[in-house]
Amino acid sequence: MLTIRLQRVGRKNDPSFRVILVESKRAAKTGNYQEMLGSYNPRTDRVELKAERIKHWIGMGATVSDTMHNILVSQKVIEGKKINVLPRKSPPKKEDTSSTAAITGATAATSASGDDVQVTESADSSTVDTATSTDSGASSDGGSGGGGGE
Repeated sequence: MLTIRLQRVGRKNDPSFRVILVESKRAAKTGNYQEMLGSYNPRTDRVELKAERIKHWIGMGATVSDTMHNILVSQKVIEGKKINVLPRKSPPKKEDTSSTAAITGATAATSASGDDVQVTESADSSTVDTATSTDSGASSDGGSGGGGGE
């Protein structure tokens, strides 16, 4: 199966790309592509495409990479919506408002009493540590050589 994709050319820190037609199992670096269909320079946003040849190969059954699909849509070579090509991470979870309100309420109640308050949040749970002003100068590492050095 053939794929229309980008092949990076150019020197370090100065990317430019060729639009190539290549066998889908073959790496784009090898240089053994079937046909060069255009070029793309992201630094100057210059795009040169052979639109007729691209439409011909898509009609013959060639697939298009996601980034190349977005370029073709923006250049109006093909119709459609752009594809999200960012890494497929899970969306960030929204924190429960009741737990943050409880932490804020605990901080306000403790700070009103005159104690020092430290609020630390980890990935899975939230804790509130209170310390009196006399304990704030004491070391909490317990003498373990955790990296301070002598």
